[in-house]
Amino acid sequence: MTTAAHLNSAVRHDMVFLFDVTDGNPNGDPDAGNQPRMDIESGHGLVTDVALKRKIRDTLALAAAGNPRYGIFVEAGHALNTRLAESYTANGLKLKGKLTKEEAQTARTWLCERYADIRLFGAVLSTGDTNALGSIRGPLQFGLARSIDPILPATHAITRVTQTRKDDIDRGESTEMGSKWTVPYGLYRVEVSYSAARGIQTGVDTKDFELLYQVMEMMFDHDASAARGRMTARGLYVFSHDNTFGNAPAQKLVQRVHVASAHDRSEVEGSPRRFSDYTVSVDVDDLPAGITYHQVFA
Repeated sequence: MTTAAHLNSAVRHDMVFLFDVTDGNPNGDPDAGNQPRMDIESGHGLVTDVALKRKIRDTLALAAAGNPRYGIFVEAGHALNTRLAESYTANGLKLKGKLTKEEAQTARTWLCERYADIRLFGAVLSTGDTNALGSIRGPLQFGLARSIDPILPATHAITRVTQTRKDDIDRGESTEMGSKWTVPYGLYRVEVSYSAARGIQTGVDTKDFELLYQVMEMMFDHDASAARGRMTARGLYVFSHDNTFGNAPAQKLVQRVHVASAHDRSEVEGSPRRFSDYTVSVDVDDLPAGITYHQVFA
């Protein structure tokens, strides 16, 4: 049976992923009082690649629960050195000893087969006593997500009726003040690339792509919180090449995904407040030879 082009791990892919936030904080900046990340000059909202990959990691663990091939390497509550040491003991290697090139590759392959996030995103493996393992550059790379329009974050004062300290209660205080940041609405765009050459090295397969697409569509539902408001995946647009190297530059493909605001066309007054205020179109006319387009979801 022929594998669908957008699921083929042996060819290059270039993608555009759209998601939005309503009345929430999509990615707080701890160096700025946790306010939503922004391009200070333009006012556009930003979401880091790290934040998006964290959501994918957490949801992959749920979508493939019980499958030993879909462990998560970078996981809260688990020390990296301990997991790296397992790659030695599982393959009969001495942790303190010097590894041959072949032994190091055996341990690296074991880690790729066991942990989906190493297989997809790569990892730094040269920590503690495992410095012989070096690092793995992942085939799946996310850029920085940027909002289509500038955002205007707002801070909201909140109160709590329970004090943190007994001394405060004794002094007669009855509430504590706090604050939270929200973005009224923001539609974000991020470009994603997949290197087949690196994917072959780490062992990415068709099942990995099937789960990745499923997770990207549903990960915000599994990461819901009052702080993040309503976040929704709005579209994943994939341009697949027919070989490992690629048939065209990525930029010439991803720029075919156009996001237009009704406000730009003077059809609506004020700022965008919902996804329906935008129109998404994809120019698939005269695609370069060897390129296949697929809309995974919208």
